[in-house]
Order: sequence, then structure tokens, then C-alpha cells
Amino acid sequence: MMSTPQPHPAAGPGADAVCIHVDGLEMRYGDFLIQRDLTFDIRKGEVFVIMGGSGCGKSTLLKHMIGLIRPAAGEIYYGTTPFWAQDDDVRQQMMQRVGVLYQQGALWSSMTLAENIAVPLEEYSDLSAKTIRDVASLKLALVGLAGFEAFYPSEISGGMRKRAALARAMALDPDMLFFDEPSAGLDPISSKLLDDLILELRDSLDTTIVMVTHELDSIFSIGDNGVFLDAETKTMIATGNPRDLRDHSSDPRVRLFLTRGRDEGHDGPKESQQVNV
Repeated sequence: MMSTPQPHPAAGPGADAVCIHVDGLEMRYGDFLIQRDLTFDIRKGEVFVIMGGSGCGKSTLLKHMIGLIRPAAGEIYYGTTPFWAQDDDVRQQMMQRVGVLYQQGALWSSMTLAENIAVPLEEYSDLSAKTIRDVASLKLALVGLAGFEAFYPSEISGGMRKRAALARAMALDPDMLFFDEPSAGLDPISSKLLDDLILELRDSLDTTIVMVTHELDSIFSIGDNGVFLDAETKTMIATGNPRDLRDHSSDPRVRLFLTRGRDEGHDGPKESQQVNV
């Protein structure tokens, strides 16, 4: 049984910029330990990247943070509110502040783009049908898809589907957006355009973004802060700005990973090998 959460450890003067605090989180599948002792802060308005090697639990951590998996121990605070200490109804209300872009986009293939965006609005708002149509058009315009309301997901490109899924994630004007491998399956140009769009939305809408990605270019170009998970020790081994971690981390595992094994003085993988985050 989980212990009674203590007051937010970051509460107090100067702590208002912390919008998410992960405190002593432990993740398990049954008896199998995924990660333990995860403690870090995510501040308002930053792009926070969850990094680490394949199988270390990056996407699992994201699922814990958006309420899909209950932690084995520890707590996640939204502001000063302990999320997992609340009942189901309160947690559902809290999650209405959050938008999620899944790896495959998860658009309903039988619905148009506008109808896809309307789903959360119909479920969680009292807006009229006309207003919902107007909001759907506005969200599509925000991601560069004005005029595509009547298109089905199968009729547009992979990059456009990702943008449409992002428009749906923003339907309820969330304070925070969670991305699970947003660039997966995209060519380099589409991936760069998506990165630019993420930054544009962050800056214009004052949204906090939490992202799992295996793309080092994205990590370095848009990541403000992050946490590095290690599969061997089953805990976090670094936090901070990804570029600073790459250049100055005292942990050779972190530098090796973030340079794709090309860090001076280390016999890591050759340049032609792939290192996945």
C-alpha cells in the first residue's frame, strides 16, 4: 500500500515555477523493477526531455505521469497536488489540463480530422456543435492544417497526421503537452518542421512540454531540461540541459550516449551504429 503523500517538497518561496514534481517514484511490472528513486522537477514553460537507452522505461515513466499506470511507490505532484492520492474523478479532472500526442498519432481512421479533434471537446465540454466545429478549425490552423477539416487520416501524409494529432492534443487548451516519440516514422525535414512547431506552440501558448524521443537532433535543438534514465542501475543518473550533459556531464555513460559513442577517450559504438534513446 502506498504511504500518505507528504506536502510538496518544492512548496515555498520561489517554487511557483515548478508545475510537475516527481518524488521518489518507483515503477514495476509485477515483481520486475523498471526504475526506482526518480525525483526531479519540471518547470513551467520548458521542454523537458526523458532520455535513456532502449528498455530503460522512458515511455513507462510518461504513462505514470499521465495517469495510465499507478506507481509502485512515490508520488507525482501537479503544482502542489499529489496526483495519485486523489480519487478517480479528481484525477480525471486533473488530466483535462494535459494533452497527449502518442507515437502513432492514434487518430480515429473512420473520422475526419475535425471529427477527431471534436472528440475530447464533446466529452469534456459543454460547447455547442457549431463552437466545437470552430474550435476544431482553429486548432488545425494552429498546426498549419487550415482547410483540411474534412480530410481523413489516410488521405494525408505522416507528418500531417502528427500535426493533426497535436491539434487534437491541444483541443482542451491544456497547460501541459506530453509527447511519446513525436518524430517516429518521419523523414528528417518533417521531423525538423515538427520541432519548430513544438517550439512555436510552446512560446505562443505558454505550454509546458514533456517529451520522450530517440532523436538526438530534437533533444539538442528544443530540449531545455531533462532526466537521463539508466537501464542497468534502474534509476536516474543525470538531470539537466541536454547540451550541458553532452558537453560537461561527469558520468561517462551520459556523455557516451549523447555523443553516439564518439566522446573523446571512450571506446563507444562506431559512428555508423545506432544508439536509441
